Amino acid sequence: MAMIIDGKRIADEIREEVRVEVAALKASKGIVPGLAVVLVGDDPASDVYVRMKGKACEELGLHSVTDRLPASTTEAALLKRVAELNADPAIHGILVQMPLPKHINEARVIEAIDPVKDVDGFHPVNVGKLIIGEDTLRPCTPAGVQELLLRSNIDPAGMHVVVVGRSNIVGKPVASILMQKQKGANAIVTIAHTGAKDLRPYLVSADILIAAIGRPESIRGEDLKTGVVVIDVGISRVDDATAKKGYRLVGDVHFASASTVASAITPVPGGVGPMTIAMLMKNTLKACRWKSG
Repeated sequence: MAMIIDGKRIADEIREEVRVEVAALKASKGIVPGLAVVLVGDDPASDVYVRMKGKACEELGLHSVTDRLPASTTEAALLKRVAELNADPAIHGILVQMPLPKHINEARVIEAIDPVKDVDGFHPVNVGKLIIGEDTLRPCTPAGVQELLLRSNIDPAGMHVVVVGRSNIVGKPVASILMQKQKGANAIVTIAHTGAKDLRPYLVSADILIAAIGRPESIRGEDLKTGVVVIDVGISRVDDATAKKGYRLVGDVHFASASTVASAITPVPGGVGPMTIAMLMKNTLKACRWKSG
């Protein structure tokens, strides 16, 4: 059976490192990293995520501001609020929770955030720096994937990494991170996606598989080669009459079959998921250090 990569344990390690550094920064310079999260509308999943971010800030000693705006908020009003946060010296990181209501242009809002406060790592300036290998604020989930590998003593250098999925949130940035000629990367990366007539030839060639395609349990053990490392970014609800809530959470990979051939695998839940907020806290601290010199 595969080694289970415990994302919660690794995320807790990172959070503790951030907590210690935040306390040291406050003691030495009197500076507290500040994160502002803006939520527009009342999407239940977004609301849960925003509350988790606020709780993490409190636990780690960060200054936290949460703006809850009605779904009727205009694009102009949201852009005005972003501009105010850009100018606020107590705020080092800004995150506008996606998705936004349909009448608001998401790209315009992302581009309005000061790149040095863009702790989501989605601003075109940060995306460009990521691609050319410059130090920047990196998207939290892809950066978390790299941390999972390295803290599990899995060095991707020289390995064939197959990323299944090409989203701007996970697929493209994680490929960019792992292909860089840098320590902790230097992998040979293939991006596979729904445009392929048959994904299996790509899957079976992977030394490391990163699944982020959004198709529950669509990748099975028989699609993989023995010894592969599986990082499952997907998370979906599937009906299950035997479960207490009537459903269960699964990834893009069929865990039971894949774990019999993989050398290491992330579970869902408890794998990649906890890393996202941990890396957000780390990005906020990094942005604060940049600002404070």
